[in-house]
Amino acid sequence: MAGTVGLGSMLTPASVWGAALAPAAVGRKTFGRTGVEVSALGLGCMFDIIDNQVILQKALDHGVTYWDTAAVYEKGGSERGIGMFLDKNPSVRQQLFITTKGKVSELSRTLDESLARLHTDHVDLFLLHGMSSIEEVDRPEIRAFAERVKGEGKTRFIGFSTHSNMAQCLMGASRLPWIDGVLFTYNYRVMHEPDLVAAVDACHSAGIGLIAMKTQGQRQTEDTAAHQALLAPLTSRGFSPGQAKLKVAMEHPKITTAIVQMPNIRLCRENIAAALDQTKLAEVDHAVLQRYAAATSNGYCAGCRRLCEHALGGEIPVQDVMRHLMYARNYDGSVDARALFAELPLAVREKLPHLDCTEAERVCPRGLPIGRLMREAAELLA
Repeated sequence: MAGTVGLGSMLTPASVWGAALAPAAVGRKTFGRTGVEVSALGLGCMFDIIDNQVILQKALDHGVTYWDTAAVYEKGGSERGIGMFLDKNPSVRQQLFITTKGKVSELSRTLDESLARLHTDHVDLFLLHGMSSIEEVDRPEIRAFAERVKGEGKTRFIGFSTHSNMAQCLMGASRLPWIDGVLFTYNYRVMHEPDLVAAVDACHSAGIGLIAMKTQGQRQTEDTAAHQALLAPLTSRGFSPGQAKLKVAMEHPKITTAIVQMPNIRLCRENIAAALDQTKLAEVDHAVLQRYAAATSNGYCAGCRRLCEHALGGEIPVQDVMRHLMYARNYDGSVDARALFAELPLAVREKLPHLDCTEAERVCPRGLPIGRLMREAAELLA
């Protein structure tokens, strides 16, 4: 799921919230070969939906009908919150494209429990959650599950999500005719990497719907004032930095939907304003973001976990720790990073402050200070 848009909103057209005007609706795109149209902006639901029902209504009012949740979000609370909304507004179900996710180890039970929490008889897209390799997906029992639940009407479409080794996972997906959609980390930092460009092209050619998450490219380390100053030219074009980052993904012709978290009204307003605005990013905007990306690359984990984790003997889930640290530093408390960190085995958590990460740092393409970040995660999230 994507992170929040930050640093304030520049794009705030009156039509977004003006009381005298009918709500404007965000654009729509066709989801791969399915022929189904979905909103180009998606609502990421990795926050307390139960106590924030108004967010769902505001999103729906502006045509944000792609809702992304998962069984593990808020320990099922995200799905229960959507279920509460559907109970109160049963007629809106046909307008929505609801995506949820489940663990490969317990797919049938996870999907059935998700449907019960969501108070619906089907989801539109069911994703295998957090895949790191196509070998985890390309298994006879997984394909049999996919065919069964689609045949039973429990989901219209099937796919997977990935934060890790994205290019390899996407390229593998392009060869699997039963995969309908992939949710993957995609942002201005990684979009120009040749292997990812080729994989996105392959999936698009295969008719797979592509959903971008983590569109903000948020770092594990803090920005300095000098780093923030690099983004200042965007404001002269009328964008906040966060809105420009979101528009990068939304404007890509091969990305169907960009998912972004909207845990409060302010962020809901900012994201929708960015989606409604028709001003296209110019070359100068992309150049600003690329300069910023280059200057801050050694503070961003790009998800190539096969390298660093192999260097550490496969015992430490480096990227999971990095992701939890990123949530803690960038998501304004809307994600319980400590609870996620606590799900890691105790033995792993206890090793983090004492790891020798010399070899992992040597193979990291971005030069991340992995050892320091593991220690910081252990201290901040324990």
